[in-house]
Amino acid sequence: MRTARFTLDPAFTVGEVNPRLFGSFVEHLGRCVYTGIYEPGHPTADDAGLRQDVLDLVRELGVTAIRYPGGNFVSGYKWEDSVGPVEERPRRLDLAWRTTETNRFGLSEYIAFLKKIGPQAEPMMAVNLGTRGVAEAIELQEYANHPSGTALSDLRVEHGDKDPFGIRLWCLGNEMDGPWQTGHKTAEEYGRLAAETARAMRQIDPDVELVACGSSGQSMDTFAEWEATVLKETYDLVDHISLHAYYEPHDGDVDSFLASAVDMESFIENVVATCDHVGARLKSKKKINLSFDEWNVWYLSRTAAEVSALDWPEAPRLLEDNYNVTDAVVFGSMLIALLRHADRVTVACLAQLVNVIAPIMTEPGGPAWRQTTFFPFAQASKYGRGEVLDVRVDSPTYETKRYGEADLLHATAVRAEDGTVTVFAVNRSRSEALPLEVALGGLGVTRLVEHSVLSDADPDARNTLAEPERVTPHAGEGTALTDGTLTATLEPLSWNVIRLA
Repeated sequence: MRTARFTLDPAFTVGEVNPRLFGSFVEHLGRCVYTGIYEPGHPTADDAGLRQDVLDLVRELGVTAIRYPGGNFVSGYKWEDSVGPVEERPRRLDLAWRTTETNRFGLSEYIAFLKKIGPQAEPMMAVNLGTRGVAEAIELQEYANHPSGTALSDLRVEHGDKDPFGIRLWCLGNEMDGPWQTGHKTAEEYGRLAAETARAMRQIDPDVELVACGSSGQSMDTFAEWEATVLKETYDLVDHISLHAYYEPHDGDVDSFLASAVDMESFIENVVATCDHVGARLKSKKKINLSFDEWNVWYLSRTAAEVSALDWPEAPRLLEDNYNVTDAVVFGSMLIALLRHADRVTVACLAQLVNVIAPIMTEPGGPAWRQTTFFPFAQASKYGRGEVLDVRVDSPTYETKRYGEADLLHATAVRAEDGTVTVFAVNRSRSEALPLEVALGGLGVTRLVEHSVLSDADPDARNTLAEPERVTPHAGEGTALTDGTLTATLEPLSWNVIRLA
């Protein structure tokens, strides 16, 4: 196969990586919360009921901002149900997922969970603009963030949380463009409500960071028109607009599935263009950034049947996709897409964190383990901090049914503050190794630290309860750094992390 090539030069960069790019998402859906992160009585549970085996894996994963409590769940959420003595919290029907919510895990428990992950874990709170509105949003903000001396802040203190939660990053609803959403609105209706909510929240704290709902996907009939209408109302009031995207193979078309990031990058670039168009029309120098606060591989085609079969159970096994090597390679390619647009994508949340389309799986009363997708995320979070270098690949291509001609190589590179460089690369070919040559002009790197590969002779290989370590990264062979040129051979269907110093 023809060699794929690109050049790295410190003079040509995309932008600095915001740590929030490695965020995740905890929703009251299936077993994400109950028997996921929270399971009183589990052998590893601490005195707050949090699974310490899961906490260890979350720390290893390297997540930062964690979006909560939804997701579709938030559009029926009463935040008041989730605070105060646990035994007094009401049970509610969750219309989004046809389940019963016990509210045993709530706002205080979420903040305590973040604190136990570590200082890198930042709250990202969504407010309900589906069935509720301005008043409830600012009441939640006052309860969470005001120090004391008001009814709601003193109530938080009475509930045992003397210190404010300090939530800076807020989502103004969730997927309000979607007809499936409880309280679905038109762009005009939502834009006005989001603007009024933003104004009120900024009266309490002018420095809050706010995310307006963008389209739930590029395929929505209202895509781009929705963003333009919403931003016309909110441009000077919000900091980010959201994007959500999930990918799965359709009709056995694995080649198109492997090129999912082609669509993801197009989505990002089209939203950026729409934002900047609105800014130009408003004659504003402000730039709206992107919050890609839901992304993943999700076998969504199974979901409707799963949900419709439910009869209001508590924490059922729902959306527990078991990811194989092919899924992990697509997942890694999506991480590359986010990094390649780090100048404008300043928040991103992997949906979700545990059990529900997640990199971490658990068994009630039993172990926790890493899915195949765990490894690309953990490596990107660990080594993808710094400045993204501009990568323009010269690659062999292949034809896909959904996205046309696509490069076999998908790649980016990040230069850390200490001068080390990490190349992230995916070979989309299912059958052939891909020779790679990278010219390292002016970067000052002189040695190869590591070439880590995630691949397998069986593209359907996956980690399970019975075989939790069936798939793990291994060392690449034959990789070399000579006279300022990196050479490597990328295995078929592989995710690669090449570190240079």
